[in-house]
Amino acid sequence: MSQIVEQVLSANERYATDFGAKADLALPPARQFAILTCMDARLDPAKYAGLAEGDAHVIRNAGGRASDDAIRSLVISYKLLGTREWFVIHHTDCGMEFFTDEVMGNLLESSLQTAKLTPSGFEDVGSGPGSSAGKFVKWLTIADRDRSVVDDVRRIREHPLVPGHIPIYGYIYNVRTGRLIEIPQATAAGKPRNPHTTI
Repeated sequence: MSQIVEQVLSANERYATDFGAKADLALPPARQFAILTCMDARLDPAKYAGLAEGDAHVIRNAGGRASDDAIRSLVISYKLLGTREWFVIHHTDCGMEFFTDEVMGNLLESSLQTAKLTPSGFEDVGSGPGSSAGKFVKWLTIADRDRSVVDDVRRIREHPLVPGHIPIYGYIYNVRTGRLIEIPQATAAGKPRNPHTTI
């Protein structure tokens, strides 16, 4: 067993010992909202959004992008579990800003080993073989941080399975200060289309 597995299981044992009333948490999120955000380890939505277990849905992927799978989760969050408001939260210093689809495809074609981030960008330091399959994936990289939030909010807003009355807010999390910064154009794009509709 690896050291990481041992550490995770040890931490879980301590956590489960005092699990207590958490066993009675309801399936729907108590505060009825969802967050789509990045998988970056520096982001802790429970802390930056003041969440406790059972409060909200948190959907994470590389970049916090509105991929098909993220929208699938948001639709489930609303349709089956009653969330009423959604946040799209990207962040400063995101790794998705440091490469393009072409770079990722080339890195994967060179080798499947972990690349190295250098001042000039990612470089492959592994030995092959790699795979050209990465050239056929849309990696949803970020060229303009604020624009990416607007684009993702707009994509969610315009999706045919997303009801018009759900407000969608757009923010950037600053990894240096811990603050959420609203992107007004994104929140405007996510404004409810029929706000008087009741759920």
